[in-house]
Amino acid sequence: MSALRRKLGDEYQVVSTSASGGGLPPPRATPRGKRQRFVDKNGRCNVQHGNLGGETSRYLSDLFTTLVDLKWRWNLFIFILTYTVAWLFMASMWWVIAYMRGDLNKAHDDSYTPCVANVYNFPSAFLFFIETEATIGYGYRYITDKCPEGIILFLFQSILGSIVDAFLIGCMFIKMSQPKKRAETLMFSEHAAISMRDGKLTLMFRVGNLRNSHMVSAQIRCKLLKSRQTPEGEFLPLDQLELDVGFSTGADQLFLVSPLTICHVIDAKSPFYDLSQRSMQTEQFEIVVILEGIVETTGMTCQARTSYTEDEVLWGHRFFPVISLEEGFFKVDYSQFHATFEVPTPPYSVKEQEEMLLMSSPLIAPAVSNSKERNNSVECLDGLDEVGTKLPSKLQKITGREDFPKKLLRMSSTTSEKAYSMGDLPMKLQRISSVPGNSEEKLVSKTTKMMSDPISQSVADLPPKLQKLSGGGSRMEGNLPPKLRKMNSDRFT
Repeated sequence: MSALRRKLGDEYQVVSTSASGGGLPPPRATPRGKRQRFVDKNGRCNVQHGNLGGETSRYLSDLFTTLVDLKWRWNLFIFILTYTVAWLFMASMWWVIAYMRGDLNKAHDDSYTPCVANVYNFPSAFLFFIETEATIGYGYRYITDKCPEGIILFLFQSILGSIVDAFLIGCMFIKMSQPKKRAETLMFSEHAAISMRDGKLTLMFRVGNLRNSHMVSAQIRCKLLKSRQTPEGEFLPLDQLELDVGFSTGADQLFLVSPLTICHVIDAKSPFYDLSQRSMQTEQFEIVVILEGIVETTGMTCQARTSYTEDEVLWGHRFFPVISLEEGFFKVDYSQFHATFEVPTPPYSVKEQEEMLLMSSPLIAPAVSNSKERNNSVECLDGLDEVGTKLPSKLQKITGREDFPKKLLRMSSTTSEKAYSMGDLPMKLQRISSVPGNSEEKLVSKTTKMMSDPISQSVADLPPKLQKLSGGGSRMEGNLPPKLRKMNSDRFT
């Protein structure tokens, strides 16, 4: 494990302990010279495949693609070598036929008809093959009808020559028409920048097209390469994470006529959620940018790549504008394409900013106001108690339970206090806090029940004879004396 991590890059060395403790600690990186890139600025990937063993035969199974992927010097070498070997082989076949028939000894005999006229040595046989293969036809060397083996060899030569021409010329044509050089006119900014845009911390870089021909269906993608260690202790070298540059909104589909600034919003879903200006000085990561599109002139797919390491990301910078309006057209100034300028940007990560915003949110003010309202309600209830004590004893006894108004007011004050505090919360928290048992219907039913309690209590306080009369329900009013009937009506008003 340690050897694998030491080979990960020349820029740092990871030191780890044994796994006997149940889990490996996070890797500790120490600087070791120049930063090793996974993808160069020109888009070349610094990856070499080694120790293939018996897998090299797979390259021969796809020989055409293997030849196209070779460098130009090897392509030219194979092209020249293949034609030279084929020509020498076919010239040797013609010379063998002339030698076996004895045409070389009777070349100057006018009465003798050879297989190929005027072929009396190997150079003359080689010239005959070149004239036939290239369809030059000087007319001095030609095949006669007295040589059936020569006719068969001539047919074989024509078929073999067509196959070799189709294979090698097709390979050279595909290699010359590859749109790799089209990527040379697609520009990326030398640095990436992090600053505020539309109130959000955003990672930005710039792309441009130097040609007037457009890139059809241009699409851009970003990958974050960063080594990490899982909670199980597994070390993942160069783990690839996706950076959202507008996939959900369609902003990754580019109309690349003028330089564009590509944005990645840093939020809770971003891998840079914990990245701050201070932590970026110790981080080790690489952002790989891939731009794909169809070349308008050839219709072939082109891909341009570049990368940004942590020291190429500028915190608190923004790109200079490069487009200006002229008379009848828009002008792009590519001299300011890579230029940036500093702008005020908080040095904290998005996570730290959200935590500070949560701590400074005005949730204490409603609590203070609620406590004041609670005190006012208590004072009001105390005033009602004082008023109740000043009433005559007979009226106090008629009201039954003295704490009825106090409880009702307390319930109403608690309900309004809860509604006020919930109104200051976000909608999601209000939905979570809304318990089905605290509905208005239950509050009304509780109030009605409490209103019925004093009535039953007041009936219990009546003399036995009057309680017996009250058992009649609705007939009680008709049997009571006028004075008690008046007192009973005053209770409900």
